[in-house]
Amino acid sequence: MSMTVYGAALSPFVRKVRLCLLEKGLDYQLEVVMPFTPPDWYLQLNPLGRIPAFKDGDFTLADSSVICQYLDERYPDTPTLYGQTAEQRATVRWLEKYADYELAPLTTFCIFRNRVLKPSGGRPCDEQAVGKALQESLPPHFDYLESQLGDRPFFVGDDLSMADLAIASQLVNMGHGGERPTAERWPRLAAFLQRMSARPSLAGLLAHEARMVSKLHDMAAAQR
Repeated sequence: MSMTVYGAALSPFVRKVRLCLLEKGLDYQLEVVMPFTPPDWYLQLNPLGRIPAFKDGDFTLADSSVICQYLDERYPDTPTLYGQTAEQRATVRWLEKYADYELAPLTTFCIFRNRVLKPSGGRPCDEQAVGKALQESLPPHFDYLESQLGDRPFFVGDDLSMADLAIASQLVNMGHGGERPTAERWPRLAAFLQRMSARPSLAGLLAHEARMVSKLHDMAAAQR
């Protein structure tokens, strides 16, 4: 059966689903649907109008976490990304939710949106909001993730999981906005992002994303 991911490549939630598919070795196609102004037909896939949505044959789903959990259960012969034990599975889901609900408002909807999206549309960047996110809001989250990661290469167990993909997806958007966890204060988290960015799955997406971000910066420069 053919699988389709609906959404925009620079969305961390779309990226998370794509990484899940790539790490599992599952073929798919990306059909671009922009957030905020989706076409009417898209509301049949997700009545909330948010991205991503997903189609596997005749079966459709919405919400990145639900999609990834479906893929893990539907294709058990592929590498599992939700841990091996009940404790690991619970921890993976917790950290995935932490990335989606605690990091995203800061890394994506504040830093990335202000530094990349708003200027490309001719709107000013709110550097005060970005500064507050960097100096006040994000450090406690990064302190927590640094402690959770410890000296391991991955957040849960000895293998890659959705916790790693979800957290990396948010940090990538922060990187597109010109910011990263500093190695001086968060050496483990910084090294983690470097390792994840070198994985073939993410490295391939980042090469394309970098060109998209560059075009958005060009659009911003043309608006000035």
